[in-house]
Amino acid sequence: MTTTSAIEIAGLTKSYGDSAVLRGVDLRVPAGTVLALLGANGAGKTTVVRILSTLLRADGGTATVNGYDVATQPGEVRGSISLTGQFAAVDEVLTGRENLVLIAELRHLPDAGAVADGLLARFGLTEAAGRRVATWSGGMRRRLDIAMSLIGDPPVLFLDEPTTGLDPQSRIEVWQTVRELVGRGTTVLLTTQYLDEAEHLADRIAILRDGRIIADGSLAELKQLLPAAKVEYVEKQPTLEDVFLAVVGSARDE
Repeated sequence: MTTTSAIEIAGLTKSYGDSAVLRGVDLRVPAGTVLALLGANGAGKTTVVRILSTLLRADGGTATVNGYDVATQPGEVRGSISLTGQFAAVDEVLTGRENLVLIAELRHLPDAGAVADGLLARFGLTEAAGRRVATWSGGMRRRLDIAMSLIGDPPVLFLDEPTTGLDPQSRIEVWQTVRELVGRGTTVLLTTQYLDEAEHLADRIAILRDGRIIADGSLAELKQLLPAAKVEYVEKQPTLEDVFLAVVGSARDE
């Protein structure tokens, strides 16, 4: 883990009319790490992401992404990031490979076909590459969506509730993809309502409430905010997710 910051936020504010959504957000994300931004609906998570990705202008405060100021250097910020929203932004009429080639060509990259083939292999989608995306599973579409967002190798990736609506198996596929990206040095800011997702993926967790960060730290650090745990010996029962994945895995092996 590095001490260099990929994202720096200080005193960020934003209001919609008389409604204050962000009331002075301070946040730092070290390069090559995952930060999970948690909060209830309406807490301001997506507003933070929209400001950092230059889709929305803040009312006050400062924010930098990859060393660039989001207010004064929006072009440089956009060249450093990619954003994946709550729903996979893929063209279902096109094949998986055609989706990737299209984005590579729009980014004016040389040899768009080679770029597409490399990403298909990297994300385990080569066998389905020639099929229309409409026939793909939700997990495969989400992996394709993330692959499309990585064309051009942006150092910072924003994932805004990336597993919303996915089944447990597809969620795990996305988690594996995120881990691989961070292993290659990508910085990820993840918003999610799934606490287990934050536990599995995040190096640090920030909790947003009433427009402010009320807690920020590693999972171990945040657990220290609670009273000391009382040791009890209980029989561990499998969760429904454990059962589901075991049954589905057994069926696939037959």
